[in-house]
Amino acid sequence: MVRTIELNKRQEQILEIVKENGPITGEQIADRLNLTRATLRPDLAILTMAGFLDARPRVGYFYTGKTGTQLLTESLTKIHVRDYQSIPVVISENVSVYDAIVTMFLEDVGTLFVSDHQGCLAGVLSRKDLLRASIGKQELSAIPVNIIMTRMPNITVCKKEDLLIEAAKKLIEKQIDALPIVKETDLGFEIVGRLTKTNITKAFVALVDED
Repeated sequence: MVRTIELNKRQEQILEIVKENGPITGEQIADRLNLTRATLRPDLAILTMAGFLDARPRVGYFYTGKTGTQLLTESLTKIHVRDYQSIPVVISENVSVYDAIVTMFLEDVGTLFVSDHQGCLAGVLSRKDLLRASIGKQELSAIPVNIIMTRMPNITVCKKEDLLIEAAKKLIEKQIDALPIVKETDLGFEIVGRLTKTNITKAFVALVDED
């Protein structure tokens, strides 16, 4: 677990002692601070869980030599898309623009994924796509979404096993709100999930707040 926390004075003292004397036992650290082992236990637990210290049974504590930023970076490289994905909202390519607007409103999402007759990813619909289609005097119930959607292969996708940080980079680079999570099949890309900016935000908050 990584926390970008501000260490208190005693925790900083513990780090200095371990830096200079590690490996060193909890009892030895307590003696140097004129405190009991029980008093230090919460601080040692925090420093170990946060990655500043490494604890080895019957040996003692080691200083990892890593900054909070380095530890955060390491944690980010261990989180995958599957850890924070959400359920996709999928519509058929024959659905009307009107029905797509209703679906987006009822599901409270910013992106709809469109499937073909084989159930594979055929397109993506954003709020902007539907807004553009709504401008004018067109009969929205008569226009299928496959007329206005972004089509393959111009769709950015990700997979469950991808690193979350790499998926986040795709969202930023493409300036989009969501990515379809797909699985390759003989027929095409099966839609198995959704990754949004909200999912990314939840991951970063959890990374900092985790105890």
